Amino acid sequence: MASASATLLKSSPIIDKSEWIKGQNLRQPSVCVVRCHPTSATLTVRASSYADELVKTAKTIASPGRGILAMDESNATCGKRLDSIGLENTEANRQAYRTLLVSAPGLGEYISGAILFEETLYQSTIEGKKMVDVLVEQKIVPGIKVDKGLVPLPGSNNESWCQGLDGLSSRTAAYYQQGARFAKWRTVVSIPNGPSALAVKEAAWGLARYAAISQDSGLVPIVEPEILLDGEHGIDRTFEVAQKVWAEVFFYLAENNVLFEGILLKPSMVTPGAECKDRATPQQVADYTLKLLHRRIPPAVPGIMFLSGGQSEVEATLNLNAMNQSTNPWHVSFSYARALQNTCLKTWGGRPENVKAAQDVLLLRAKANSLAQLGKYTGEGESEEAKKGMFVKGYVY
Repeated sequence: MASASATLLKSSPIIDKSEWIKGQNLRQPSVCVVRCHPTSATLTVRASSYADELVKTAKTIASPGRGILAMDESNATCGKRLDSIGLENTEANRQAYRTLLVSAPGLGEYISGAILFEETLYQSTIEGKKMVDVLVEQKIVPGIKVDKGLVPLPGSNNESWCQGLDGLSSRTAAYYQQGARFAKWRTVVSIPNGPSALAVKEAAWGLARYAAISQDSGLVPIVEPEILLDGEHGIDRTFEVAQKVWAEVFFYLAENNVLFEGILLKPSMVTPGAECKDRATPQQVADYTLKLLHRRIPPAVPGIMFLSGGQSEVEATLNLNAMNQSTNPWHVSFSYARALQNTCLKTWGGRPENVKAAQDVLLLRAKANSLAQLGKYTGEGESEEAKKGMFVKGYVY
């Protein structure tokens, strides 16, 4: 019997399965040649052979009232989450929790894409159905975390860089064949540590190379330059650093011939440092963040899928709602992990009898952020648990 993912690949507007079966080794990059007059100089621009598909995938994810569920925590980080509710970090427990997430009834009404860890992409639910198939049936596009984590950056001010470019081309091709249609690569910039010019350049270049490689394999790259919340700095300092980082990122994306219409940006919101005494209102966060977007992000980019970065569930939703009180040239939405899962995880507690209640909580959070994407969230009736901050200094996935 054909699987749901096979059905998607045959019928989805994103891609026809026959295209990659018949043309997996036959696709050739398209090249457009632009002749500049009156000089004789010739500019050659390389475009991915997956260009049309990439644009369709990006638009599907950046659809009104929907956002991304980030459930791509590494096994070690997922273990910390499970430990917080008294569960051992085993594959069976990770499988049970991720089954709960992907099978929440009606999740696709609010969620357009789900970022998976490699284990989950190849995993089945506790009922024996492929995780990818369950997502496809919910009309949720499967995605995959492709970076290999942060490591110290020699020559910097105790900063880090993101590894994972080695072998990325073969991995992304395999992920595409498994059913993934977008990718995620997280790198970080620390304001208390500078940031140094070296760290900013390394972050931007790594993101650009990853994006180009992903597009070449048919995966829409989520470009995630996270400016960490760590520090006592105010919102103006965050804005200053973010301007520099985003300028560098888009410069190198262009240098690597990345198709802007076929990417999604996953930035942090412009907020004060987590330890700053002066807190910002949702309106201030929206004003600073939108100003930054207008200064740095080309309108060709279809979706801005913000990360929550340790904000409370309610805070992340309120800030997103404030940004959608005006018309934006991009789909301004969410790609949350903790800000969608925190209360859900605690409600579940590892007990089978709590699965439905936990799924109801997940749907409640997903719906709240769906409303925020439409600018219609009110914040009424939120629990005290949802208002608790989740900042962790030096947070890693």
